Amino acid sequence: MGVRPLAGIVTLILSTWALSTLDASGKWVMGAGVSLWVLSWVRYSVHLLLVLGLVLPVRGPSVLRSVRPRAQLMRGGIMLLATLCFFKTLSYLPQAEATAINFLAPLIVLSLAPWLLKEPPRISRWIAAAAGFMGVLVIIRPGGGLDPLGVIWGLGTACTFAGQFMATRRVAVDDPFTTLIWSGGVGAVVLSASMPFILPAALPVMRELEPLHWLVLFGTGVFGAAGHLLQIQAYRYAPASLLAPFVYLQIVAAATLGWLIWGDFPDAVSWLGIAVICVSGATLAAWEWKTKRR
Repeated sequence: MGVRPLAGIVTLILSTWALSTLDASGKWVMGAGVSLWVLSWVRYSVHLLLVLGLVLPVRGPSVLRSVRPRAQLMRGGIMLLATLCFFKTLSYLPQAEATAINFLAPLIVLSLAPWLLKEPPRISRWIAAAAGFMGVLVIIRPGGGLDPLGVIWGLGTACTFAGQFMATRRVAVDDPFTTLIWSGGVGAVVLSASMPFILPAALPVMRELEPLHWLVLFGTGVFGAAGHLLQIQAYRYAPASLLAPFVYLQIVAAATLGWLIWGDFPDAVSWLGIAVICVSGATLAAWEWKTKRR
C-alpha cells in the first residue's frame, strides 16, 4: 500500500474519537453502578469477538500464530493492567484531565530508552519529558479541584501504559493484527476466569440496568476494537513519524465528550498544562523525524 498522508491522518483522528468514546462509555456505565471488573470483561470479550470475526475470514488462522508468544502474553497482561488503571482513574477524574495525564506515557518511554531499550541517550527526549511532566504538574496543581486519589491512579496508569509501549517493541516482529488479537485474548481469558468470583456480587446491579446501559456497555468493546483497527489502518497509510503529532488530538476528543456528557471542561490553567504536554510530545516527534531523515 502506497503512502497516503491525508488518509492516514484522517483515519488516525477517527481512531482517537473511537477510543475516547470507549473511555466515555466506560466512565458513564461505571457511574450507573457497573463494576470495573465487569466493564473490563465486556470490553475485552466483545473486542476479541469482533476482531476475530473481521480478521480471521480475511487473514486466515495463520494470523493467530505469534513469533514471540511469551512477549505477547506479557504485553497482554500489561495492557489489561493499564486498562483497569485507566478506568479506575476515570471514576475519579474528568475525562480530559485523565487523558492528558496519560500522555506522559510516551515521554516516559523515550526518556528511559537509553536504559530500558538500549537506545542512545538524547537530551531532546529528556527535555521533552521534563516539559511534559511540568504540564502534568500544572494540571494536578493544588487547588485545581482534582481528586488526589484519581491523580495517583492517573500517574500509575501513565507508568503502566509506558510499560505497554515498551512491551509493544518486543512484539513488533508480529503482524499488527496478531498483536491485536492476542491483546484482546489475554484480557478476555483472564477476566473470564475471574467472573465466577465477581459476577454474584455484581448481578443485583446488572439486573437494574436499562437497555441504554447495556447498549453503552457493549459499545465499549465495539469502540475499542474500532479504535485499534483504525489505528492499524492509519499506520498502513502513513509513517508513524508523520502521524505522531495528531495522536494528541485525543485530548480534544476527550474534552469534547466530557463537556457534552458531564459538563466537565478544563479551566484555562488546566488547558495551559494540556498544551504543554501536547507541544512537548508533538515537538519531540517532529524533531525525531527530522533527525532520522538527516
